[in-house]
Amino acid sequence: MALKLFNTLSRSVQEFTPLDPAGKSVGMYCCGPTVYDYAHIGNWRTFVFADLVRRTLEFSGYGVKHVMNITDVEDKIIKRVRENKTTLREFTGKFEAAFLDDLKMLGCREPHEKPRATEHIPEIIELIEKLVARGVAYKAADGSVYFSIDKYRGCGCNYGQLLKLNLDEMRAGERVASDEYEKESVADFALWKARVPDDGDVFWPSPFGEGRPGWHIECSAMSIKALGETFDLHLGGEDLKFPHHEDEIAQSEGATGKTFVKYWLHGAHLLVEGKKMSKSLGNYFTLRDLQAKGFTGREVRYLLLSAHYRETFNFTLDGLNGARSALARIDECIKKLREVAAQLNPESETQINNGEVPFLKERVLVALQNDLNISEVWARVFEWVRYVNRLLVTNQIRPENALYALRDWDETDFVLGIGVKSENEIPAEIQTLAEARTAAKQARDFKKSDAIRDELKAKGWVIEDTPKGIKLKKI
Repeated sequence: MALKLFNTLSRSVQEFTPLDPAGKSVGMYCCGPTVYDYAHIGNWRTFVFADLVRRTLEFSGYGVKHVMNITDVEDKIIKRVRENKTTLREFTGKFEAAFLDDLKMLGCREPHEKPRATEHIPEIIELIEKLVARGVAYKAADGSVYFSIDKYRGCGCNYGQLLKLNLDEMRAGERVASDEYEKESVADFALWKARVPDDGDVFWPSPFGEGRPGWHIECSAMSIKALGETFDLHLGGEDLKFPHHEDEIAQSEGATGKTFVKYWLHGAHLLVEGKKMSKSLGNYFTLRDLQAKGFTGREVRYLLLSAHYRETFNFTLDGLNGARSALARIDECIKKLREVAAQLNPESETQINNGEVPFLKERVLVALQNDLNISEVWARVFEWVRYVNRLLVTNQIRPENALYALRDWDETDFVLGIGVKSENEIPAEIQTLAEARTAAKQARDFKKSDAIRDELKAKGWVIEDTPKGIKLKKI
């Protein structure tokens, strides 16, 4: 069965065929973080989805080049740099490092390339110059350079490829300098923003004058450099379809005259406790917030992978508790299989599975090839767990077949990425509290030390002082 994916460009499920004539290599680009704050759980749904796409492609036998940009200059970042009275790199570096730590905590594979916008200013300028030369971009009186929607359409190009836009009914705006604009408007957007006093030291020289790039042009320049003028897959959240991804298509195809991307994949919105995520509603969570509540990255990953990527998903704390229970079922099954497999005589000839244990990997692959049908995947996984548990309870599984089942699980987990629970798995927040308690004791602040101990207990952890240092145990 061939891999099939829903292509936003065609608005249909299509069989995936890579551009590579040999059919072996795939270029994949995912819009990365804008590093002005910690990524929230809505962002993480997109990145875990992207990780599943990459793993599925690799599981299906493709060699994948995964590129994810780091947006380290745009309106919100400059505002925060000004407010914090720091440098651009010092400010963004902190959140970029935190993002990569969180990516690892969620079991996501790190992209092969992580280009930063600030390191691609020459490529961005070159792309803008092409657009100006082709007559679809112009310099405004303030020195900024804008992309012209009318001139682009006048060349016979289609603006509105990812979703149907009624340009006659949409409110027209002459031009927008901000990186984002209202969904109800269609407007010329900034490719290069002329330097203004609020930019401080964040500017670069260019043929158009001192300034900085717009958000949309950054992604086009970086993806084209990394993957070529036409590549296979572009991923992102559905909120990026318009204007960001639509503008990417326009400026990329406007500059090269070639199709920009063959397949566009978009993940649906995420609700939290049934509502749109908002700090004012108290349902805005970063991974760190969830770790502070005692949840692990592994549990968050499982929950984010529990619904199909094109379905709006309701993320809840109860759901995380459910994820913990589901993972415990898998962990217990794997633990018992290991105990049986350990009985295998190393000198005996290992047998292949003779039908005693059902195959899992092939069933999971079939489900994933059907537009990443993750619900079917988990149904197959827990069907396998139930069957194996029955064999284990009745002592009907031989060591050699237990070993085979473990290998089957490991190959299946290659694409799921949930791993197996570590006996020493301690959330970062819990470890930080334990270290703070140690520091308080060393400073002889026993009141604070006791308060932290009580806080750890409330979060489900007991801390013990041993001759070799502290020891944390889950209650």
